[in-house]
Amino acid sequence: DASMPVGGDGRRTVPMIIVARHPNPHGEIRILRDRRNGSHVYFQANWYQSHADRSGTSLIGYVHAIFGLLVQTGAKRILVIGGAGGTLGTMLARIGKQVTMVDVDPGAFKLARKFFALAPEVECHVADGRAFLARTRARFDAIVVDAFFRNIPPRQLCTAEFFALARRRLKPQGCILFNAIVAEDDDPIADQVAAGMVKAGLPACILDTWGEDDRNAIVVAGFVGRLKRPALLMRPEIMADDIAEELRGMKFRARRDIDPIHDDVPPSPCPRGRARPRSRR
Repeated sequence: DASMPVGGDGRRTVPMIIVARHPNPHGEIRILRDRRNGSHVYFQANWYQSHADRSGTSLIGYVHAIFGLLVQTGAKRILVIGGAGGTLGTMLARIGKQVTMVDVDPGAFKLARKFFALAPEVECHVADGRAFLARTRARFDAIVVDAFFRNIPPRQLCTAEFFALARRRLKPQGCILFNAIVAEDDDPIADQVAAGMVKAGLPACILDTWGEDDRNAIVVAGFVGRLKRPALLMRPEIMADDIAEELRGMKFRARRDIDPIHDDVPPSPCPRGRARPRSRR
């Protein structure tokens, strides 16, 4: 048995059952089931990676934000870099989108299909996201980057050179969406990512919840000038009102004048401020 902290202060916990374990070089993956409602959590190295209801619909607000933005764009063929429970892919496939998912861990897709109802029509590839983009000749209407080690995105997915590569894999009027975990308002990561997108020739802005610590900010770039704040479009079995309220608190903002990250700087994780564990996909 296990327990999971909930709420902004993390003081309350809910009872969980460990239903699967999977070894991984970056930390053991555990799948937890909520005794009360049957929802599942994807938990790796003390970080929450996914939370979904019994149908595979995400219980995480930022996933619904990305989903709502993608629906607005009309994107049909979508690449998602970063798998875990695969909830975004499942939700997109449910409304008829053609989804390709890439994750470095071959076990992630097996766990996602068994415990998170990952849709069988989602095309899955075990690969580094940047390496996959370098070798594929496919072109996408949208590319979503939602990959992390602990709470830090892989540096090779943060640079201006990566976004230049991603741009070459976009169809005309395509877009890129990047999930950044922001420790607090002074944390530069979302603005650095946006600067890299602009350097690659893609206009960018940030969907953010200013003033909140340890938050998800969605950096959007490309043909995104008409996007509006997303609403809850696919209601999960539980927590729907909480997610809708979280979405209402998000607003678009311009990027700050910060230099982008480049490949030719010394290898290190993307610079960022402090952060605590945060639920993700």
